[in-house]
Amino acid sequence: MAGSYKGRMVAVCVWSIIILVAGAMFYRMYWVPRQEKKQEIAAKEEEKQKFAATSSSSQYKHHINFGIDSFSGYAVLRSQEFQNHLRRARIKVEFVDDGADYVGRLKSLASGDIQMAVFTIDALIVASDELGSIPAVIVAMTDETRGADAMVGYKKTFPNLDALNSPKTKFVLTPNSPSETLVKVMMASFNLDQISDDAFVTVNGAEEVFKKYRGSREEDPYVYVVWQPFGTKILDNPNTHVIIDSSRFRGYIVDVIVVNRDFLYKNNEVVKNVVQCYFSAMFQHKEKMTELVMDDARKAGQPLSKKQAEELVGGIWFKNTQENYSHFGVKGRTLQHIEDMILNLTKVLQKTNTISSDPTGGHPEQLYYTKILEELANANFHPGVMPENIRSERDQLPALTDAEWERLVSVGTLEVPTLVFARGTARLNESSKQHLNVLNETLKTFPTYYLLICGNASTKGDLEANKALAMSRAKAAEDYLLSAGVSSQRMKCIAGEPTGSTSVTFVLGETPY
Repeated sequence: MAGSYKGRMVAVCVWSIIILVAGAMFYRMYWVPRQEKKQEIAAKEEEKQKFAATSSSSQYKHHINFGIDSFSGYAVLRSQEFQNHLRRARIKVEFVDDGADYVGRLKSLASGDIQMAVFTIDALIVASDELGSIPAVIVAMTDETRGADAMVGYKKTFPNLDALNSPKTKFVLTPNSPSETLVKVMMASFNLDQISDDAFVTVNGAEEVFKKYRGSREEDPYVYVVWQPFGTKILDNPNTHVIIDSSRFRGYIVDVIVVNRDFLYKNNEVVKNVVQCYFSAMFQHKEKMTELVMDDARKAGQPLSKKQAEELVGGIWFKNTQENYSHFGVKGRTLQHIEDMILNLTKVLQKTNTISSDPTGGHPEQLYYTKILEELANANFHPGVMPENIRSERDQLPALTDAEWERLVSVGTLEVPTLVFARGTARLNESSKQHLNVLNETLKTFPTYYLLICGNASTKGDLEANKALAMSRAKAAEDYLLSAGVSSQRMKCIAGEPTGSTSVTFVLGETPY
């Protein structure tokens, strides 16, 4: 019995010790930290209350992260005047410079890390295709490149666009830039089917393109695609010339403001205020854009001379409020509609295999939002006292004399599928009419060029009769384009020596400088 009792006592003691140890461990590892955490939270809450009680409310009600890069066309967005207007609207905008990583920019919009951003329309289409979704929508237009981007080459090697049509031709350019867009528009619009798949020599920026030019020989088959002021620097060489630049077409290199859809849905008024502030800042700078661009470049560590800044500003069409109303079809509908820009760019990107498919599925209206501009127009918003004008897109070319038509300089042959005529006739079939409808839309995007319509015919039989048939076929194409709205003074029919083809070719030309 004594041994049993002693054993029970030992067991009790052991269990007591275990319980005491467990209790001590519980106290030290759970209870104490928990109490300390409560005290820490209470202390932080008390500190927070002190700060709240001894601080003021922010002057800003809304905070927006805005994706951007160093392009000079965005100088108004980076201006002090824009910040001043935003401050009065109690909106704080912080810029996130991603170095023109458009896919990364759209991903940041999709995730909500940024709420607004700037894009070129084509970059937005390409990034949306890569993401497989359209998380952002266009609400306003900032500018359109009208000469700031150029394709420059040696006159002897590349007198015009037709001379580019060789597998040897190489384009030195910056990828994912307006320069690349310029080349792709040319490849999609002109007969350049001989250019190789590896024709792009990619470098990092226009300055690197210029360095490539400096290290090359005149006989090298290089075309240099740059933006200002580097185009002007290459043109200091009298043996070089502009093959084509962005002043010669419209609606392809366009910068826009986009917004995350969820943010827009929940904050329509805030977005409208940001757009309104931008237009107000734009209005303030409309007569001093050169000075603004110089100041913006200096702050970015890339100073420009006054001449360089003037050339850069001259190549950018900064879009004012009224022009935005017109482009979005809100009022004053004289400028190219943004939907047509999206459609044309989508075709170019598909034709050059830049995108796998149309991200809008044939609904370009999904990519832009008119309500912001409609509300501003309905409220009779105007950014200043003086009126704003809608500037012309120069659709009307002056009539030429026969002698001037003879001196017309060939720019390039447009890519138009072969027009089909019944044997020995000049009757257009339905497929040919559809090809001419597409040509009509292309001509609208190249408003500064004249059109030579060149008929052709068989070499067999009577030569003069074949020439007459060639002219009749050219006239049939001209008559159809006239009925579609192309100006008669812009077109001229010619019939060369028959080559055996029944085709009609379409050559763009310009008057000599």
